[in-house]
Amino acid sequence: MNIAITFRHLEPSDAVKQYAHDKVAKLQKFLRQPMHAAVTLGLEKLDHVIEARVSAGSDHWQAREQSPDMYASIDKVIDKLERQIRASKDVEVSKKHGGPKAGEFVAAQAEVETEE
Repeated sequence: MNIAITFRHLEPSDAVKQYAHDKVAKLQKFLRQPMHAAVTLGLEKLDHVIEARVSAGSDHWQAREQSPDMYASIDKVIDKLERQIRASKDVEVSKKHGGPKAGEFVAAQAEVETEE
């Protein structure tokens, strides 16, 4: 697991760095392969901006959040990444078990509606 944390336009803080590192590290439990993450903590006017990019194997996810509170921004970015990872994992599992693929479900649903 490799996590790089970068500060942009603000002074680095050990507390914020550790908080971001701990939150991002928890995403590893959803992944099968080692995770590589790049987190940028920045300041734009009065808002704290968090940009995070996570990759594991050939899968990549990214999220961006902006709010007046740094810790709230970190939490929201982690929530977004977790949602993306879980969604991609659900698609992967449905393909593995012979479920409908991405566009097939919509097409099958449209056919049922036209028959009624």
